[in-house]
Amino acid sequence: MISEVSHTIPGTTIFGPREALRGYALNRMCFSFNDAMNRAAFLEDEDAYCKAFGLTEEQRKAVRERSVLALIAAGGNIYYLGKLAGVVGLDMQDIGAQQTGTTVEEFKARLIRGGR
Repeated sequence: MISEVSHTIPGTTIFGPREALRGYALNRMCFSFNDAMNRAAFLEDEDAYCKAFGLTEEQRKAVRERSVLALIAAGGNIYYLGKLAGVVGLDMQDIGAQQTGTTVEEFKARLIRGGR
């Protein structure tokens, strides 16, 4: 039996056993992007590619919206999601902006100010 994570970090999705099971198909799909042919197939028909890996509607919607936070909430592991981000043209500043609820420009300015 999978136990619940006994602690929380405000504003943070904990990636534990339940999330790993829930996100298995999503993370497996992201891992497939190690192969250039798979990246091309995804870009040709994203939804069909997602369906072929068995992604839920919630996961497919998050992919369509390029919402890293929704993908994490749907069981995505950030290390695998980084592969998807690269395929769809998101960089670390785009992801950081999503995570902090700011625009990319605001996030960049925050970095320049040392995180303040």
